[in-house]
Amino acid sequence: QLQASGGGLVQPGGSLRLSCAAAGYPFGRDTIGWFRQAPGKEREGTACMSGIDRSRRYTDPVKGRFTLSKNNAQETVFLQMNSLQPDDTAVYYCAIGKTRYGCTFVPGDYESWGPGTLVTVSS
Repeated sequence: QLQASGGGLVQPGGSLRLSCAAAGYPFGRDTIGWFRQAPGKEREGTACMSGIDRSRRYTDPVKGRFTLSKNNAQETVFLQMNSLQPDDTAVYYCAIGKTRYGCTFVPGDYESWGPGTLVTVSS
């Protein structure tokens, strides 16, 4: 089970970096997805990285503001979030794709969900 961390309260225009890890889990060639769920809304994708070729995709609401990366030891995945806005307020989750070939923004294509981390953007 993955653990997302790094959430908190930030003012509009601010930045946060979320981390995703599981004790002793190397990720390796896994597909990774970052999702979020705002109160009263369905879970939606934000960023993902294909395991097989490391290509990254972003959904339109976060494109140009969020960046997914993985550290050299391949034990932690990050989501750098810049220019945050109130609409970004949500619980953010990371998960492992069921396939290493490509990545999607369909929650059903992922597993090993953890409890998520809350990001609140407010002045």
